Parts: sequence; structure tokens; C-alpha cells
Amino acid sequence: MNITLRIWRQRGPDQPGRMVAHQVEDVSPDMSFLEVLDVLNERLTLAGEDPVAFDSDCREGICGMCGLVINGIAHGPQAGVTTCQLHMRTFADGDVIDVEPWRAAPFPVVKDLVVDRGALDRIIQAGGYISTPTGSAPEAHSILVPKEDAETAFDAATCIGCGACVAACPNGSAALFLGAKITHLGVLPQGRPERHTRALNMISRHDEEGFGGCTQIGECTAVCPKDIQLDVISRCHGDVITALLHHREQRK
Repeated sequence: MNITLRIWRQRGPDQPGRMVAHQVEDVSPDMSFLEVLDVLNERLTLAGEDPVAFDSDCREGICGMCGLVINGIAHGPQAGVTTCQLHMRTFADGDVIDVEPWRAAPFPVVKDLVVDRGALDRIIQAGGYISTPTGSAPEAHSILVPKEDAETAFDAATCIGCGACVAACPNGSAALFLGAKITHLGVLPQGRPERHTRALNMISRHDEEGFGGCTQIGECTAVCPKDIQLDVISRCHGDVITALLHHREQRK
């Protein structure tokens, strides 16, 4: 396969960027999309040119580092996979493929396809954890968890924090990420004591970081590589409303 990659090139956060076309020849259909970028970068380096900066780590669809917008779709045209799991057999010989970074105000471009997703980390720091005394671990069966609650928590916990939901949302909202993190902690017994204050603190941080509001458009779940569903957003909003009502009652 011979393809053309039109890649967003930007030297730094304060520098102007533009789309630059790069020809890549002899592409195997079995190569992953990131491997094609590796091949391109090797050729650019040998030619004395600046290689394309992009994020990756595990290349197994686990870490969420490899976020790219490919032909206008976060993680590319294949549903339920991350960019590193996208293979070139998805495309055809002679295709022109646009490659861009996540486009959202809270994700400033560092260089080329690399963006700073530290805003998601700061949302977690605001409450995405369970406060528990240190010491010896409790006996495994001392806290019983209903099967339905366990399955809900596990489904939400599959979120890898890649930020595709933000990149796809017309409002630049991280509500799907936020809802997943709040849900997987809030439905378990260990996380229920802080359930409502956690939701309030995390959504407050979400807004402070500059993410937009959720209007239930659904673009987020359509591109989520882990198929997180919109019901986690409803649960998040419910917890926030409950927390606000509780605070109001305390002030009376």
C-alpha cells in the first residue's frame, strides 16, 4: 500500500500549526497505525528532518496514551479500538489520511500530535479515589458486593482516560470520563461514604479546567474505545444534585 498522511505539524504550544503531507510507501495492511508513524519517523530522521511527535506507550489498548483524530474521528474509523489497535487494512491503497491531535481547549498542543491531558489527572486528584485507613488489608469476603453493582463498577472502570470523549464532543465536555470515574467508585460499598462529595468536587474541577457542559449528544460514547455508555453521565449528575440538596439542607 502507498498512502499519504496529512499530519498536523506544530513546533510548540505558542507556534502556529499546519497540515503537512507525507508520503509513506510499502505499507503492509497488517501494520498498526502507530507502526506507520514509526516508519515515517525513521525516514524523516534519516533525511535530517524533524520526526512527528506523538504519544504512545503500551500499544495494547490499555494505557490510553495514543489519542489521535484520524479522518475526523477520534481513534479512527474502527469502533471500539484505540489508535494503536487500528490496522492499515482498514484503509485502501492510495488513501489520503488526515491525522490531527485532540482538539479541545483543556488539551493544549505540546508539539505536533502531542497534547497535555493533565486536566484529566487533576479531575482525578479532586476526588477520584477512596479514603481508607492504612494498615493490613481487610479480609477479602468481609464486604459483600451485589453482582449487579460489581458489574456496573467493572464496566465503568474500563475507562482508560484517553480523552477521546472530549475530542469528539462538540462542547469539549469530559462528562463521559467524569461519569465513568464517579460511577466505578460510587457504586461500591468502599466508595459510598464519599460518593456525593466526590461527585461535587470532581465536576467542579471539570468546570474549572475549561471543559464544556454535557448536552447528551452521544458523540463521546460513539468513539469510546471501551464502549462506556451514557448512563454513567446520568449517575454522575444524580450524585451532584444529591450533594447540592444535602448542602442546602445543612445551611437551613
